[in-house]
Amino acid sequence: MIDKFKAKFVEESNDNVHDLEEALLLLEKDTSNSEIIERIFRAMHTLKGGGAMFGFNQLSEFTHHLETVFDLIRNNKLSVTEDIISLTFESIDHIKHMLEVGDVEDEEELANQATFIQRVQRMSNSESTASMPAPAKVKVPEIKDDGSKTFLIKIKPNEEILKNGTNPFYLLDDLHAMGDAKVIAFHESVPALSNFNPVNSYCHWQVLLNTSESINDIKDVFIFVEDECEISIDEISSGNLLASDSIISAMDEAAKLQKLLTKEELVNKSSANKGGAEKKDAKKKVQLKEHKISSIRVNSTKIDELVNLVSELVTIQAQLNLFAENDGNPAVLALAENIQKLSRQLRDNAFSISLIPLQSELMRFQRLVRDLSKELDKDIEFVIEGGDIELDKNIIEHLTDPLLHIIRNAVDHGIEMPDERIKSGKSPKGTILFKAYYSGASVMVELMDDGKGIDPEFIRNKAISKGLIDANTELSRKEIFELVFLSGFSTKEEVTDVSGRGVGMDVVKKKIGEIRGEVSLDSEIGKGTTLTLELPMTLSIIDGLLVKVDKNQYVIPIANIEKIFALDTVSFGKTFNHVVNIDEEQYPFIDLRETFDTELGNKGTEQLILVKYEDRKVGLLVDQVIGEYQTVVKPLGRFLKKQENISGASIMGDGTIALVIDTNRLIHNNAIKKYRTKN
Repeated sequence: MIDKFKAKFVEESNDNVHDLEEALLLLEKDTSNSEIIERIFRAMHTLKGGGAMFGFNQLSEFTHHLETVFDLIRNNKLSVTEDIISLTFESIDHIKHMLEVGDVEDEEELANQATFIQRVQRMSNSESTASMPAPAKVKVPEIKDDGSKTFLIKIKPNEEILKNGTNPFYLLDDLHAMGDAKVIAFHESVPALSNFNPVNSYCHWQVLLNTSESINDIKDVFIFVEDECEISIDEISSGNLLASDSIISAMDEAAKLQKLLTKEELVNKSSANKGGAEKKDAKKKVQLKEHKISSIRVNSTKIDELVNLVSELVTIQAQLNLFAENDGNPAVLALAENIQKLSRQLRDNAFSISLIPLQSELMRFQRLVRDLSKELDKDIEFVIEGGDIELDKNIIEHLTDPLLHIIRNAVDHGIEMPDERIKSGKSPKGTILFKAYYSGASVMVELMDDGKGIDPEFIRNKAISKGLIDANTELSRKEIFELVFLSGFSTKEEVTDVSGRGVGMDVVKKKIGEIRGEVSLDSEIGKGTTLTLELPMTLSIIDGLLVKVDKNQYVIPIANIEKIFALDTVSFGKTFNHVVNIDEEQYPFIDLRETFDTELGNKGTEQLILVKYEDRKVGLLVDQVIGEYQTVVKPLGRFLKKQENISGASIMGDGTIALVIDTNRLIHNNAIKKYRTKN
């Protein structure tokens, strides 16, 4: 059970670290934003408290020192500097490591951690040299009701509390994190040195806390020490009493005389400040807010299991449809139709659960751009548009490596050095824009940089020198940029000649192709480069069109289909170079019987399915269109992994197999085949 709670803590802490990293990136752009500073402080405070509770003592100790730095910052005693930001990023990496390995005993690791803590402590000790002038406090003669409340809290721990592993200072830290607080420490019980026991607790405290939290939230701070402490919580007033000179003076006097403050004394002083406000007893009732759970955390394996079960249900539903059609019983047909509607709704809901926003994965790219630009002495901003766009989590997992490669190339080779940019009339700060948006049933992702761009003529000459194309070959601008994705196009020795984008770009294209996506490149010298990815929203179940070629069945994704034409065989017999004229427009087409090497039929009517490919429309010639089919896409397996025109297979209601055609790759491969045959 303990291990289960620990795993839960690590999972939630990783979310906290992610939030911490995001807030730190925002703070780097706006170093005086108090809300962001408070957000960072709270994240560190949560990590510290949770770490101590679940046995991550070294994590708790480390984050305590880091929290001290940001406590000084939020109290205007230390200013945010680039050194602090950089050290905090390093600290975040160290926190990730500690969450992964837990408390360590290795001497070398302990020494490294001690050195790290010393660096953090030096940063907090630099308060005198890096402090900001504290703003003069404005004394408010009258306390205004701003929705907050002020509580007087007494904390008197038992002497044995330290032996149980509880640190009372953490309780005070928790109260400070809830709002504005002032603490009085009472130490009259501390014995003479001869009788002093370092494992006993002799002090007790009074805390005046102003917060917008409820009294129940305050009680939650002491939930694990109720039996070890004498606790009292009294509501004194609405509004912030700590803004009153008389209240502050009374607390200072009490601290000096080691005299406990009384509730009545503070109520009287607060009433005087409020100018005869109504009695506080009428306002002591704490409103219990209705707590509704708007979201839950679910292990991703459970979501995968749900999606797999829904996929199996869709296959069974197809079998039921086939049985109902063959049986002809109206009642069974109606039942099958209702189950089909329900399974479609269940499918849509299951897949909406498995979708996650791109923003959740973009933080690592922001961090990558920041770290690389610092390392290379460049000034680069990573801008995100459309981070709330959602994709299947399996697609996002496959997308990470290609995006890392593209962004690394943009930072390393695409964006120029600041002095070079100034000479070119550009801002010294470069920009990489990540833009995502919906386009039909696909998600488009564009990665744009404002760097030096790629020279298409150089790419052409390079391809000729590598023997990839003939010197007399005429290629469009788009076709020239497509050469970058060919295997073996570039070598490491010549990385900088083409901004490094030829190195590994064939792998990027292959990885994107594995998730049924497409990638294209466009560039303009001196203005920058744009890489565009077209991605499906999900991989497992698609709406497809079932077709027949000879005796075999195939599925074409409906999202790619524009129109379907029924034409006689004679029309195709008169075509030249596989181009057909329909409604006074010419369309290139691919005969799937030739593609899949089946017997060429000679039927009276054939079906031409127009599909979208980039900015064009291409026809696919089939023998018969059977109809729409809800397709569960299964992987082909390792023996057919290198098959490029097929993205998967689906089990039909009668148990037969229908192959799912990847139209983009089919058209792309057919174009390359025609080009090579021509040359």
